[in-house]
Amino acid sequence: MNWTFLSNHGHVVVQISKQPDVKLTELATRVGITERRVREIISDLREAGYLEVTKSGRRNSYVLIEKKPLRHSAESTHTLAELLAIFQAM
Repeated sequence: MNWTFLSNHGHVVVQISKQPDVKLTELATRVGITERRVREIISDLREAGYLEVTKSGRRNSYVLIEKKPLRHSAESTHTLAELLAIFQAM
């Protein structure tokens, strides 16, 4: 497979929306990338204001900021919640 319709960032967001307390190792497996790359994506999402991370003991829990608009100018009139709504029915 050479390409997909979602970027790795998109795949991470979808998986977090399905399981907000997912472990990074499990997230990496589900998306098909390294744990290191997942950490980089989590950092990107936090810095851009799309994700909040709460530490509970040794585990993290993630909260997506769904009211944020999508980043690309062609989709910026839509929110993260609108994108995620596509995957909630699955």
